[in-house]
Amino acid sequence: MLAIGGAAAGLAAMTPLAHARMLPEAMDRDVFAAACRELRAIVGEDWVFADEASTISYRKSFIPDLRGEHIPSGAVAPASVEQVQAILAVANRYKLPLWPVSTGHNMGYGMATPASSGQMILDLKRMNRIIDFDAELGTILVEPGVTYQQIHDYIEEHNLPYWLDVPTVGPIVSMVGNTLERGVGYTPYGDHFFMQCGMEVVLADGSILRTGMGSIENGNTWQAFKWGYGPYLDGIFTQSNFGVVVKMGMWLMPKPPVYKPFVVRSANFEDVAAITNTIRPFRMNNLIPNGVLIMGALYQLAMFKRRSEVFSGDGAIPMDLLKAEAARNGLGMWNTYFALYGTDEIIGAVEPILRGAFEAAGGEVLTEAEMGGNPWFEHHKTLMRGGMSLEEIGLVRWWGRNGGAVAFAPVAPAKGDQTLAQSALATEIMNKYGFDYAPAYAVGGRELHHIIFLMFDKGDDASAARAEQCIDEMITRFGERGWAAYRSSVSTMDLVAQQYGQTNREVNARIKQALDPNHILAPGKQGIA
Repeated sequence: MLAIGGAAAGLAAMTPLAHARMLPEAMDRDVFAAACRELRAIVGEDWVFADEASTISYRKSFIPDLRGEHIPSGAVAPASVEQVQAILAVANRYKLPLWPVSTGHNMGYGMATPASSGQMILDLKRMNRIIDFDAELGTILVEPGVTYQQIHDYIEEHNLPYWLDVPTVGPIVSMVGNTLERGVGYTPYGDHFFMQCGMEVVLADGSILRTGMGSIENGNTWQAFKWGYGPYLDGIFTQSNFGVVVKMGMWLMPKPPVYKPFVVRSANFEDVAAITNTIRPFRMNNLIPNGVLIMGALYQLAMFKRRSEVFSGDGAIPMDLLKAEAARNGLGMWNTYFALYGTDEIIGAVEPILRGAFEAAGGEVLTEAEMGGNPWFEHHKTLMRGGMSLEEIGLVRWWGRNGGAVAFAPVAPAKGDQTLAQSALATEIMNKYGFDYAPAYAVGGRELHHIIFLMFDKGDDASAARAEQCIDEMITRFGERGWAAYRSSVSTMDLVAQQYGQTNREVNARIKQALDPNHILAPGKQGIA
């Protein structure tokens, strides 16, 4: 949900403008061809994609792009750090803008497409080695092309006593890519950047920076201690265009002896306030150790159903119809998922406390004994133990084979009045444009992420145009209430960045100028030119 990726071949319709490659701004065809020749000399003929046929997959996206503003000029796929350095040297000589991606499956946020047309995708998928796995400390060091599925298989093959923490479609998503976007998951290790430890970064001039303890000669604590000495630099390489991360360390969760998942069904739309207020103290005192998901009925239904199965009329789905459809599928209007981990004694002591609190808030607390076999419960049961799942790709099929989806993710304090007010505002704006409100809240210790998937018909230009207008209005009006997004689609990065103030943008610009004076790395990412 929070770091969704998904290729889902054939589902993403492309606008007529997207059928032509777009050259980098101010670069003529001969210069671009010369740059491509040098890139082929570095990575081989098969790993530079600079014609229309070979770049189709890099143009695929689920977000609206009616004016062709996110079309890459091509792609280059290095296999090593040395090749990344050589590519950056070429990019600096030719002023060729590069858009780095790990696996390019950032579904609700633009997939592999760049913030502006003409950038060449720097595709790191071939750099897919698990470099180190310390079975005593539960640490791992990987390259950007390593997927969660690959790590999962490694753990299984070597019978290691650890769990992954995954985004919703982990099998195809990069651990590095998701963490750099500050994605989150569903186990007690769900804050992925917090669990990250050590990076190797190729800067725009080709120099290599190892953060934390990684720069020490003969050091042995690179993946064990985050902070190192002096300023902590890892954070500036997340959600930025300051360097190319080519290695990343991560802490893994020890496999608990006992795991028990729960869902709390709540019948009414207004119940979200009481649910939030019930969760917050248990997250703050860690009685609920994992990130809690409050899943709206429509988000849940869209995973496995098509809109035509639920409603065939005009405008947004009526609330009473949605409530009835949810009940037919064993769901509430809100479905809150959490889990307990540890021993039978720990779970036995904590469970009655949680049951009492959620029941007092009007919820129905259910476990596998009652919900076993329900596909939504099984999905979240899998995620909360770090299992592999691709089921949320269903969201982009809500409108059929040409389905589109763009994510909006505002952050707020974990307070009930905040969730209720956000849900009311989102419903108002989305219904105004004829869209269904498909919400999910992820509750951390003191904050909540409100994940809104705006699902539309990408095969219909009118629907795509309304989606663009709708997402812009939501970003603007939520921002006016102090609810800015924590991540953004490539199509709305500037709009979101403006809400964080001029000083913030100026500081980012100074760092960018210092580290990348030719501005070759992902211009426009997070609003940083």
